[in-house]
Amino acid sequence: MQRINRDQLRVLLEAGDLTLVEALPEARYEAEHLPGAVNLPGELTADLAARLAPDRNQTVVTYCSGPSCGRSRVAAASFGRLGYTDVRVYDGGKADWAQAGLPFAGSHSTAQAS
Repeated sequence: MQRINRDQLRVLLEAGDLTLVEALPEARYEAEHLPGAVNLPGELTADLAARLAPDRNQTVVTYCSGPSCGRSRVAAASFGRLGYTDVRVYDGGKADWAQAGLPFAGSHSTAQAS
């Protein structure tokens, strides 16, 4: 499984050719998530993967709260087992994003997703 840092993630986000997946409970996602992210609140099934990321060849980046959270790695491994070819983990997650002063989307953020 590939790891990705904040700068690499920002380049991918600007290009727009990825599926960004937050692997945290729905309430945490709704409160605050990285702009453009979709939510994976629990176990990844084949049906859910197909809804979240229909193209198995498109880049999928998973993240969670930060380096001590293992949910992003579990989610990435699940996408890989389901045949996704380019799965990466943003280990820094929300903690790293916030530390850089970057905006969030969600009900508790000041920058809402458009």
